[in-house]
Amino acid sequence: MTEQIREIIESAWENRVLLREEPTRMAILEAIQLLDTGKLRVAEPSGDDWILNQWVKKAVILYFPIREMEVTEAGPLEFHDKIPLKRNYADKGVRVVPSAVARYGSYIAPNVILMPSYVNIGAYVDSGTMVDTWATVGSCAQIGRNVHLSGGVGIGGVLEPVQAAPVIIEDDCFIGSRCIIVEGARVGKEAVIGAGTVLTASTKILDVTSKEVVEYKGFVPPRSVVIPGTYPKDFPAGTYQVPCALIIGRRTASTDLKTSLNDALRNFQVQV
Repeated sequence: MTEQIREIIESAWENRVLLREEPTRMAILEAIQLLDTGKLRVAEPSGDDWILNQWVKKAVILYFPIREMEVTEAGPLEFHDKIPLKRNYADKGVRVVPSAVARYGSYIAPNVILMPSYVNIGAYVDSGTMVDTWATVGSCAQIGRNVHLSGGVGIGGVLEPVQAAPVIIEDDCFIGSRCIIVEGARVGKEAVIGAGTVLTASTKILDVTSKEVVEYKGFVPPRSVVIPGTYPKDFPAGTYQVPCALIIGRRTASTDLKTSLNDALRNFQVQV
C-alpha cells in the first residue's frame, strides 16, 4: 500500500497536472494521515545512521496546493490556514498546556508534554519528551524519546530542497534554553547541549577534551556535553572570533539517565 502511495506521489512531483486527479489527491491525504499517526516518517533510524525518505517530504509539499484556506476556532482564538490543528489529545495520551499548537501531519507520541509551544507538519516527537515553553519544532524535525527541549529552543524545519536532511535530536538528549539547531544538524543520543548553543550544518563542533582538537560538522556525538564557544578566523579586515560549539566532556554511562544528566550539568557547569 505504501509503495503504491509513493509511486503516485513521485509521479505528481514530476507532473503537477496530476494534482487535479482524485487518486493523486487521495494518495497525498493518505500519506499525511500516516505521518499524523506516526506510521510514516520523513527520516528513520537505521543502525547508527538515519535514512531520509524524500518522497514523504514531497507528499508534505504537495499537500499545500491541494488544500483550501479555511477558518478554524479554538475557544476565543481564530486561525486561517490550509492545515488543520491536531485534535483528540486525550485519546493520544498527550498532555497539552493551553496555547500549545501542533499541526495535523505531525506525530506526537503518548506521554509527550507540550508546554506553550509549536510543532509543525512532518515533525515526529517521540514518547516521554517535553517541548517546553516557547520552544518550536520545525517541519519534518525528528525528536527522540525522553528529550527535553528547554524554554525557547528553536529546532529548525526543512521542506525544500527535498534531499536536505531534517534536524534530528536522538533519544535522551537535553537541549538547553534558547539553543538553535537548524539545517539538518544531528545530536546523538544522551547529549547535553548548553544554553544558547547554535548548531547548523556548517557550525564547527570542536572536541576539546584531549590534547588534540577533533572537529565535527553538523553532528554532535552521543553523550557529548556541549557549550557555545568561538575560534579566531582571518578576514581581509583582520582576525575576528567566529561562533562554534565546544565539546567539553562526556555524559557518564549510567542506567539512571536522570542522574547522569544532573551529574553532567553540575560537573561541567553547563547553563541550561
